[in-house]
Amino acid sequence: QVQLVESGGGLVQAGGSLRLSCVASGRIISGNVMGWYRQAPGKQRELVAAVTSFGRTNYADSVKGRFTIFRDNARNTVHLQMNSLKPEDTAVYYCNVDRPGFGSGSWGQGTQVTVSS
Repeated sequence: QVQLVESGGGLVQAGGSLRLSCVASGRIISGNVMGWYRQAPGKQRELVAAVTSFGRTNYADSVKGRFTIFRDNARNTVHLQMNSLKPEDTAVYYCNVDRPGFGSGSWGQGTQVTVSS
């Protein structure tokens, strides 16, 4: 019911920056929480950052001070600005939305972020 399309990944050197974008469509409920997740090789998917419809944010400790999540409610988009990238940030990055009373949307294809040493 909710489709999510991520973009913006790529190959970058350590210390570089990338901006990821996600567009949501379908049955989107107001008051939702949008978030970015990542899954590195051999590891489980983890929450990187989240933002409420009112703009409240939270971040994983590993990315605090380096990543910024922000959203555009009118366009149903969420972005992740990633600065000072490290090789350990290498992963497939996904976005998702948690809707009150309706749960999360379906996982998209994700976007690959590769940070070289």
